[in-house]
Amino acid sequence: MNAVLQPAARRPIRELPDELISQIAAGEVVERPASVVRELVDNALDAGSREITVKLVAGGVRSILIEDDGHGIPSDELPLALRRHATSKIGSLVDLESVATMGFRGEALAAISSVAEVSISSRTEGAPHAQRLDARSGELSPAARGTGTSVEVRELFFNTPARRKFLKTDATELAHCVDAVRRHALTRPDVGFAVWHEGKLVQQWRRADPDQRMKDVIGAEFVEQSRPVDMTLGPMRVTGRAGVPAAARARADQQYVYVNGRYVRDKLIAHGIRSAYEDVLHGGRQPSYALFIEIAPDRVDVNVHPTKIEVRFRDSREVHQAMRRAVEGALAAPQAGGAIAMTPVQPTLDEGTGLGVLAAEANDMWARGTPKPVAYNPPSEGFRPLGQQVGLGLQQAAVLYAQEAPPAWRMPAPVAAPQPAAPMANPLPAGDWPLGRALAQVGGVFVLAENDQGLVIVDMHAAHERIVYERLKSSLGAADIEAQPLLIPATFAATAEEIATAEAQSDNLRKLGLDISALSATTLAVRSRPAALDGGDVVELARSVLAELGQYDASTVIERAQHEILSTMACHGAVRANRQLTLEEMNALLRDMERTERSDQCNHGRPTWRQLTMKDLDGLFWRGR
Repeated sequence: MNAVLQPAARRPIRELPDELISQIAAGEVVERPASVVRELVDNALDAGSREITVKLVAGGVRSILIEDDGHGIPSDELPLALRRHATSKIGSLVDLESVATMGFRGEALAAISSVAEVSISSRTEGAPHAQRLDARSGELSPAARGTGTSVEVRELFFNTPARRKFLKTDATELAHCVDAVRRHALTRPDVGFAVWHEGKLVQQWRRADPDQRMKDVIGAEFVEQSRPVDMTLGPMRVTGRAGVPAAARARADQQYVYVNGRYVRDKLIAHGIRSAYEDVLHGGRQPSYALFIEIAPDRVDVNVHPTKIEVRFRDSREVHQAMRRAVEGALAAPQAGGAIAMTPVQPTLDEGTGLGVLAAEANDMWARGTPKPVAYNPPSEGFRPLGQQVGLGLQQAAVLYAQEAPPAWRMPAPVAAPQPAAPMANPLPAGDWPLGRALAQVGGVFVLAENDQGLVIVDMHAAHERIVYERLKSSLGAADIEAQPLLIPATFAATAEEIATAEAQSDNLRKLGLDISALSATTLAVRSRPAALDGGDVVELARSVLAELGQYDASTVIERAQHEILSTMACHGAVRANRQLTLEEMNALLRDMERTERSDQCNHGRPTWRQLTMKDLDGLFWRGR
């Protein structure tokens, strides 16, 4: 039998000593040597430095030395620099609400000096010599150095051995320190950075233009396999580069986002970027990107966390939409169509049905056939949360697809014997056909074509699936999803936030085929569901949709739900394997790919075509060896 715990004796309220306050602050600011490097490089950049050198010993645990060529600190201000909440960056609440510098809290140097031995040497322009301040003794002494500041941090966590035990190996801590400098280097190409470890140069980034700095920091391969992003949306401007889906990685180790020059990790921004890759990224692959957000300082709060790596936006949904639209715009143009002006297909209105049908085919090579109805069977699998797969139906879109006059190469036809590949009447015009001219069909699955670079291999089902999907999206408009009333409403215990979202978003929920209303103060009832949801978990669907509507823009959630079913329809409607195509039909498919957005990947993120250059082909046969 455990003894009954006695209440602790009351302690009086008292002020904490400065030393203990500094230790608490250090626990928030200084996690490892990389935290020290980040804070000191922030200060060096705020001082207007053009060259910054980082020298480390034992991964930064034994010694960290940051040298810069900034404007320096006057000798009479050096002791003040080590005090808590002493800073030159802000002076009022107005300054705090519109911070434009990297540092502003005035805690870094004080926190670092409470867990390490710190000395500062600094010289201002015109001063006869530098002054060195020892943080422990407070002693000022003359020192030799040029204009700028040197901050030396020795024996990190020497007075807190328990925290020192949590540090990793020297190699791991060094890697974190280099990564901290790399993040600064990416956003400041006008500044040179050098990292030394135990007397050896580990990494260096010389001053360069932004494109060259991105190649130096992330790699030339990233620049080659990414698209430029430059879009202004309201008070925001988003620039940088977004990696193409084919270059996605297994890990999220090449994802850089900056807000007004500050590296941040923000779930809202990450979700907005990820949503732009929704139907072009395969499986759990991670996209690569380096994006820079410029926004008025008073519209973002950087005073959220001592590490300053988290931010809060005044209008979070505005930022989410801006990131999605900027990245989507960069990824829309297909790589194959770079030499051809994009010609979007505009839908018109058929007065007889009131449904959108395509006004014309995208290329004069398409031959019109007699429209035939296309049967569509809604998916029978259960519901999975939004972002993975939502079984929502759009019967109007099925009718629309059935009434569309498809090109001849997509018309159902009996399988005929393959025709011999007759030579084309005209030679390939240079640069006019990026995917080249069709040569043959292999295995009833792949189309082989020749272009200026060599051989192009096209997965005809995957390519046609994307074409159909994009045309359905452009034709659908804002049609609602058909709802099916439930004989017995499905009820579930809901949180206060879910109930508030259901009441506020009732109209948007009906657009998705959902009728959700409050049954009591703690219970919600689902009275209708999407008609195409066959045997799915209605409660799980309701919870997932409410969670997204409560966090993200309603129009985005609705659009994503509609696109899920259109993707399934496109997969069913695309040309199947073992379908024999003529050369004219193959060429029509290639031309369609060149004019269709996001045609480099199918709806599931798989590539639709691959290029084998003459060099690749020569290598296969050892030519030239």
